[in-house]
Amino acid sequence: MAAKRTPEIANISKDELLKFYRDMLLIRRFEEKAGQLYGMGLIGGFCHLYIGQEAVVVGLEAAAEEGDKRITSYRDHGHMLACGMDAGGVMAELTGRIGGYSKGKGGSMHMFSREKHFYGGHGIVGAQVPLGAGLAFADKYLGNDRVTFTYFGDGAANQGQVYETYNMAQLWNLPVVFVIENNQYAMGTSVARSTKSPSLWERGAAYGIKGEAVDGMDVLAVKAAGEKAVAACRAGDGPYILEMNTYRYRGHSMSDPAKYRTREEVQKMRDEKDPIERVRDLLLTGGHATDDDLKAIDKDIKAIVNESAEFAKESPEPDLSELWTDIYA
Repeated sequence: MAAKRTPEIANISKDELLKFYRDMLLIRRFEEKAGQLYGMGLIGGFCHLYIGQEAVVVGLEAAAEEGDKRITSYRDHGHMLACGMDAGGVMAELTGRIGGYSKGKGGSMHMFSREKHFYGGHGIVGAQVPLGAGLAFADKYLGNDRVTFTYFGDGAANQGQVYETYNMAQLWNLPVVFVIENNQYAMGTSVARSTKSPSLWERGAAYGIKGEAVDGMDVLAVKAAGEKAVAACRAGDGPYILEMNTYRYRGHSMSDPAKYRTREEVQKMRDEKDPIERVRDLLLTGGHATDDDLKAIDKDIKAIVNESAEFAKESPEPDLSELWTDIYA
C-alpha cells in the first residue's frame, strides 16, 4: 500500500513550520558533527546516524503531550534532540564524558532522560518493543492518560518478540503507538529481500491492531498520522501501528560503506524527498520566510552544534569510581 501524501496544510501555522524546520535541521547538523567527531576518534564504539529520517521523530513529537514517553533502538540521537534533551549533554555522552546524560557510560546507543521521558537507546534488535509496551502498561495501570511511542526498524519488525508484544498490547488495550521506521534497509538487507509482506503495519491485523502507512519523509503527514494514533490511544482504543516509510542517507553505522545500494538511489531520495527541503520549500513559497531568514536559522543551529561539540571535548572523562554506580548489585 502506498504511503499517504501530505494532508492539507491550511491549519499549519508559520510558527509550526519554522519549528519543524529548526528541529529537523538541528538533528541533521548534530548528526553531521557526530560523524566528524567519530572520524576524529572522539566517539568510540558504534554510532548510527539518523540523517534523512528527521521528519519521523519531529512530526511525532508534535503530536505528543507532556508526560508521554518514548523508547527506541540504537539509532537514537534524533529522538533525544526532538524530545528536548540538551545537545551538549547528548554529545558529551557520545564522547564518553561525565557531562553526558548517562555520565559517559552509555555512549551512543544507551542513554536515558527521566526528565524528558526518554527511556533509551537499546542495542538488542527489537528489545525495546516489549519494554515500550511495559511503559504503556504502567500508564494504563496508573490511569494517567499518557501514551508511549515505541520506535523500531524494518529489520526489528521481523523479530518474534514484536508479535508477542502486539498480542499482549491488544489484549490489554495498551496506550502504545508502535512506530516502524522503515528506512528500507535492515543493516545491509533491503526490505524486498527480507519479507514478502507488502507492508509491515498490516501484520498487526492478525491481532486486531489498527494502523497505517505514512510518508515518513513528510513531517506534516507524520504529524497528522501521529495525532490520529495518539487520539485512539488516549480514548482507550490502543494500540496503534504507524509504518513510517523513510530513508537513511548514511550507512547502517559509521563502519558501513553501504555498498549494497547505488549512489544514484541515495541522491534521488535527497533530490526528490528530503524532509528538510520539503519544509524549506513550504516556507519560501508560502511567503513565511526568506532565503536570508533560513540562512540565519542554519547559522544559529550550527552554533548550537559547535557549542555542544566543544562542551563534549572539555567535559572530563568519568572517574573510575563511576564503575560502581548505577548498578543493581
